[in-house]
Amino acid sequence: MANPPPKARLFVALDLPADAREALVEWRERAFGAVPDLRLVAPDALHVTLVFLGHLPEDDIPRIAESLPSGFAVPSLRAVGVKPLPPRRPHLFALDLEDEGGRAAAIQAAASGALHRLGLYQPEKREFWPHVTLARVRKGARVRGLELPDPPAEPWRADAVTLYRSRLARGGARYEPLARMALD
Repeated sequence: MANPPPKARLFVALDLPADAREALVEWRERAFGAVPDLRLVAPDALHVTLVFLGHLPEDDIPRIAESLPSGFAVPSLRAVGVKPLPPRRPHLFALDLEDEGGRAAAIQAAASGALHRLGLYQPEKREFWPHVTLARVRKGARVRGLELPDPPAEPWRADAVTLYRSRLARGGARYEPLARMALD
């Protein structure tokens, strides 16, 4: 009997530009750095997930990379607040983003549709929510009632769509970019 093909944990995302990432990391350190029950997401792992594919055969990676959306207007995203998820007993804290003109949502819909047509993804029923996961609550801990400073209000442009491989590790997931498609 043949061994099953190796699998990779994959997702498609919009990256944060370097200046926006730096500003967000600085703000996040002030907002969450003193909370011992939180594990901050690594700075290079901050992104806006468009499509989470889960574990797929590594042989599918080239087809997925070829299906990445291109030719879209570059989205302009702006932080509007922090959301604990779920609200009553959060497991994580996410930066809620305003998607000017719905451009990020259009890119997400294109990626979702292309991957669905390839038979590699079942689109979610819920509406796309642009956000960046900032911190996760440590196992068994409870975090409530945080007084957070306002996040950086400067909008930023996400100028590429990236296919990532996620490697789970003890200190948190590590993300390896496999393919990147520039937006117009």
